[in-house]
Amino acid sequence: MVARSAGRSPVWLVAVWGATRLLLLLFVLKVLVFPGPDVTSDVSVIYRDWYEVLRTGTFPSDDVTWQYPPAAAFAILSPALLPFLEYATAFFVLACAVDAAVLALLWRAGRGSGRSPRGAWVWVVGVPLLGPTVYARYDLMVTAVAVAALLAAGRHARVAGALAAVGALLKVWPALVLVGMGGRRPWVAAAVGGAGLAGLFAVTMPGAFAFLTFQRERGVEVESLGALVFHVARHFGWEGGVLLNYGSMEFLGPHVDTVSTVSMGLSAAAFGWLLLWRVRAARSPGPRSPRSRSPEPQPQPPQPQPPQPPESSESQSPGSPSSRSPSSRSRFAAHTAADAAFVAVLLFTVTSRVISPQYLVWLVGLAAVCRCFRPSRMRVPVALVLAASLVTVLEFPLLFADVVASTPLGIALLAVRNGLLVAAALVGARALWRDTVRRGSAGGRPGASGPGISRAPSADSPATAG
Repeated sequence: MVARSAGRSPVWLVAVWGATRLLLLLFVLKVLVFPGPDVTSDVSVIYRDWYEVLRTGTFPSDDVTWQYPPAAAFAILSPALLPFLEYATAFFVLACAVDAAVLALLWRAGRGSGRSPRGAWVWVVGVPLLGPTVYARYDLMVTAVAVAALLAAGRHARVAGALAAVGALLKVWPALVLVGMGGRRPWVAAAVGGAGLAGLFAVTMPGAFAFLTFQRERGVEVESLGALVFHVARHFGWEGGVLLNYGSMEFLGPHVDTVSTVSMGLSAAAFGWLLLWRVRAARSPGPRSPRSRSPEPQPQPPQPQPPQPPESSESQSPGSPSSRSPSSRSRFAAHTAADAAFVAVLLFTVTSRVISPQYLVWLVGLAAVCRCFRPSRMRVPVALVLAASLVTVLEFPLLFADVVASTPLGIALLAVRNGLLVAAALVGARALWRDTVRRGSAGGRPGASGPGISRAPSADSPATAG
């Protein structure tokens, strides 16, 4: 009973959030010292230098470490909102404020029928597992935009699309939150909003898209899944090494290009799977209602029906909710949008040439949105991501020297962390497919369910109104 009331009371939630975030602030402000390399130098040195360039109205296109879309300028310039603080301090305070805003969104989203406060708890617990790095990168701000987009999808489709576009221009990956949203409205809003904002940057600030060249030339980062090949190969005479390249520690040497190509091929395969899922799910009935079975049909005597007046074409348009079939209205429920976004980002994370520690905050944020919905099928993948977050803080920054040196301990940490992420991606993809793509339908007809599958609507609301 005590645990149940704690899960529903915002008092415990806020208390745990406050204690853990105070500790994070003490670490990034260097009141307390976190073991390992200094994770705040990205803000105090690199971000600060970019800030000075961006203030002049241009992008740092001559700096190969600038590998971000143009809207990243908003995050880098944001400390100007607190001019009475030094740049790094202002950035950390703003990161904490954004953290609190995400918590408020998740808490509000977790209230009501079919919702759960567990999403807010995933955020409260998951973020500090990553250590002070989470406040020393602008990824937390990007995650906030993606979370807001998913939570807006249920009732404000155009707002969700616009937020996805802003997120994509902050750091590309938030475009994936669109993959599970039904209807045209979020996609059109994202396309129009993204094109307009990108065009504005291209016209007003030189070098807005120089980041595309720098990203293309990156190698295999030491923490990525593909890097495990070279970590092991170093113990068998591989002649390459680890160098600081394009702002991160990367493997350089024989066969690096091959592994990089394989990684990009796997990302393409992940995209293909997502496209197939989207097409198949769009042709299937709505998501399954958990733990429900349809009762045996009972014969009913025919009932006389009063005559109905003909409906005018003006009263129901083809796009109105009342004129759609039940399966089309429930095809992409709110929890499906969150689950699909979580799986999509997982797939692209594990197949990427780079898995920086801050990438885990993306997954924690999307995992938290999934757990706001009781029908979500992502319980196991969310637990695996939280476990991977704990291992991540061990490999960076605590034992990063072992990772760079490819010691047995460093290799083991990477194998465990990346293994957990791969498991989360595979389990999540399977659960998403089983939840949304029907098998055993009669003749493949829309709306035909297999035996034992309930046609009851999901407890959560549709992801979009159309």
